Amino acid sequence: MRKLFATLFVLLFIFFISSQSYAQDKKSGWLIKAGHINPANYFGVTLGNGMIGLVSSANPMTVKDVVLNGAYDNYGRGRTSNILKGFSFANMSLVVDGQNVSMNNVSNYTQTMDMRHAVLIEHFDIGHKASVTYKLRALRELPFTSLIQMTITAHKDITITPSNAIEAPPILKDVHNYYSQITHSHGEIPLLTSVAKSPTGKLTVAASCSYIFEGMKQPHLIHQEWDQNRHLIQFTKKLKKGQTITFSVVGSETSSAQFSDPRNEAERLSIFASLEGTNRLIQRHNEAWANLWKGDIKITGNIKDQRDVRFSLYNLYSFIRAGTAYSLSPMGLSGLGYNGHVFWDAEVWMYPSMLILHPEIAKSMLDYRYKRLEAAKENALSLGYKGAMFPWESDNTGQEATPVWALSGPFEHHITADIGVAFWNYYLVTHDKKYLKEKGYPVLKAVANFWISRVQKGKIGHDNIDNVVAADEWAENVNNDAFTNGAAITALEDAVKAANVLGETPDPKWSEVAHHIPIDHFDNGVVKEFDSYHGEPIKQADVNLLAYPLHIVNDKTTIQKDLEYYEPKIGNGPAMSYSVLSTLYSRLGNNNKSYQLFEKGFVPNKKPPFGVLAESAGGTNPYFATGAGGMLQAVLAGFGGLHITEQGIIQKNGILPKEWKSLTITGVGLNNKTFTVK
Repeated sequence: MRKLFATLFVLLFIFFISSQSYAQDKKSGWLIKAGHINPANYFGVTLGNGMIGLVSSANPMTVKDVVLNGAYDNYGRGRTSNILKGFSFANMSLVVDGQNVSMNNVSNYTQTMDMRHAVLIEHFDIGHKASVTYKLRALRELPFTSLIQMTITAHKDITITPSNAIEAPPILKDVHNYYSQITHSHGEIPLLTSVAKSPTGKLTVAASCSYIFEGMKQPHLIHQEWDQNRHLIQFTKKLKKGQTITFSVVGSETSSAQFSDPRNEAERLSIFASLEGTNRLIQRHNEAWANLWKGDIKITGNIKDQRDVRFSLYNLYSFIRAGTAYSLSPMGLSGLGYNGHVFWDAEVWMYPSMLILHPEIAKSMLDYRYKRLEAAKENALSLGYKGAMFPWESDNTGQEATPVWALSGPFEHHITADIGVAFWNYYLVTHDKKYLKEKGYPVLKAVANFWISRVQKGKIGHDNIDNVVAADEWAENVNNDAFTNGAAITALEDAVKAANVLGETPDPKWSEVAHHIPIDHFDNGVVKEFDSYHGEPIKQADVNLLAYPLHIVNDKTTIQKDLEYYEPKIGNGPAMSYSVLSTLYSRLGNNNKSYQLFEKGFVPNKKPPFGVLAESAGGTNPYFATGAGGMLQAVLAGFGGLHITEQGIIQKNGILPKEWKSLTITGVGLNNKTFTVK
């Protein structure tokens, strides 16, 4: 009896602590609750760990998509490589007293995204018979593995039949299903496994799942193969009124993009997770996310903005991890948007926030480019240039992966300068001379050599950059685009600085060409977007990028003029334009205008029920990680006043919107500094 009372006391204490923590997280902007779930207007949240992305569904206990990082095959958009959609291996189904549970017969259905712990929590009632809680995690410490927890409480005597299924999406071919029991000293581990080929047969994809029954005897499991593309494990159990059952499902998915034997590796990972046990898996997952959240943005006085800003940070953290040499695509791991390719979005829009809050993640993004340097050199050679020309759309090969019909592939050259600048900024933040010597300078040198071969002599004193697609992509095949020229100047100057730091002799042409690349102006002093520009509407910010993130334009008068001239000309383009305008207005000291543009950059792009961001206002292609990156820069470099300088990250004149009481940025740089604006 004493033992029973002691156990009940511990359980009540844990419940009390959990309830207190949940309430505190709700007040602190860690939770996003979706209480009115409409399948016809539903855009899922992604549970990601940098290698797999699990996109939630409106339907209870199911996942809409599973996206595999680094795994590409040629299919779909534009006859080019596309990131792979993998097996759906995190789907549960439930039968209660012979009735299948679905959206049509549940009540009080909610989904809550707990960003602090990176877990999606679903709760619903099945009539007056039972209550169900389903929790989904993409385990941070195990980058190819997910964890499902199911808790079912009976309100009447009932019979339940839960099932865990693996289902192949249509793009996977030659599917083979397997079921086995792995015997070990404490019992047996059930393994549900599927293996298939990618659309062209280039890659092998494998998924494997297993149950964890802790605190209860393993029930009799039944394997059912519905068809070639779907099979499952299920069990049946009778529950008495008031009885609760809890069990877990671990699932792992791998491909031959990372492993020579993906089936065996997927099964090994699921066996490992099964024997780790649910509590240890969650503990390690929470510890890994706690480490990520050392880099955090805390806003007081406006819980809505706090939640939105943290949600952007959560998504970027979910889409990437340190040590992988993978970068970020515009849609992260939320789907197949833009084929999962890597654009300038990575270096210009998402990388800066990672560099400030987690330099080790930023380093992984740079390693992605360094590993593809030779491919970039071959790309330059094929177009008659020297040095390295990085592709506009990059996949695992590092070769140009832009669809042929998109002129940005052969002509949007500013990306090569963007990458060079990113490597130099990494040195400014970390002062890692070893990395600069081994990886940074080889890239910067190749980038600089590209630009001195790319320019062509114009009128006296000008080295023109003709025939480019501008950062404003409505401007195709124009001459002397402002941002392209400014980025090239910056990359050339950064290459000279890197050479000097390392005691190398820079090519004198780098400085000479940088000095002669023109930045043109109208008669009233406004910077001209390109040679023949006459005030047409623009797709997105271009000239304004010369002031931030570049520092080509520094005087406040010109910055103000450029802002006033180009803001009204921005069309319904991608979200990040307004974030850079917001950053600049913050640096000019105009907090009202800055906050107005800050909100304009993401609020119209939010989609229900979680507020995931679309690429443009009214768009339907979330999650747009690029927009999140821009929004975070408006907070860090705008309101927060953080600047990347030769002295590292410093703070200059942060400014708050009147809607906020304070802003605290933690975990900045290698020394995890804290900066506050009040």
